[in-house]
Amino acid sequence: MSEQIYNRESFLTSLAQNLGRSTPKTVERPTWKHQPQWQILKNASQDELVTVFKKQCETIHTDVIETESDQLADVIHERVKSYNGKSISAWKDERFHQYDIFSKTDATIHKWDPRMKDNVAQTESADIGITFCDLALAESGTIVLFSNENQGRSVSLLPTTYIALVPKSLIVPRMSQATRKIHLLMKEGEFPATCVNFISGPSNSADIEMNLVVGMHGPIRTTYVVISNL
Repeated sequence: MSEQIYNRESFLTSLAQNLGRSTPKTVERPTWKHQPQWQILKNASQDELVTVFKKQCETIHTDVIETESDQLADVIHERVKSYNGKSISAWKDERFHQYDIFSKTDATIHKWDPRMKDNVAQTESADIGITFCDLALAESGTIVLFSNENQGRSVSLLPTTYIALVPKSLIVPRMSQATRKIHLLMKEGEFPATCVNFISGPSNSADIEMNLVVGMHGPIRTTYVVISNL
C-alpha cells in the first residue's frame, strides 16, 4: 500500500471515529461499460497532436512557436525582446542550464528559490515567467505543471507574460490521458508534485454584452514553445 493511500485511509478512519461513525468501507472503482473518452484522438500521431494543439491555441489567444532544443536560446531571446522583457522569473530546473536557454538574453534572471524571503515578490515583479511543462493536452491547448518546492506555481501566475516550454513528446490527446498518468505516478509512489496546475492560455472573461477581456487574472500574454526533438 502506497504512503498516499495509507494516509488517506488513516485520515478517513480518524474522521469517522471523531464523528461517531463506523469505519468507512473501501470504495471499489467501477468498471464502466462505455468509455468514449479514450476514443478521441486515439490513433493520432505525435505530429497530428501538435497540429490539434496549435489549432486550439488560436482559440485561446495563445501563440505557439515550434523549434528544436539547440535553437531554444535564440527563440527565448527573440520572444523576450518582442515582449520588451527586462526581467525573467524561472523555475529552478536543470533543463534551463542543460539547454543553455538564457545564454542569449540580456534580461535579469530570477531562479525560483523557496529559501529566499522575497522569492514571491521577485517573481511578481518579473516581466516574464518561464517554465517547462510536465504534460500538454492537444484537445484543449492546455499545459500541465507539477509544482513543488523548486517549481513554484507563482512563476506561471504572477508575471504579466508567461512562456511555457513544451517538449513534443509530452503532448497527449486530452485530460483523460493526463489524469491517468498522474494516477499511475501516485500509485507507484513517484508523484513529486504538491499541486497540479492546468493552464489553457491567458484567462478570458466577457461581460453581458460579450466584450472579451483577455488576462483578467494572471498573465495577459502567453506563448507555448513546442520543442520538436524532446
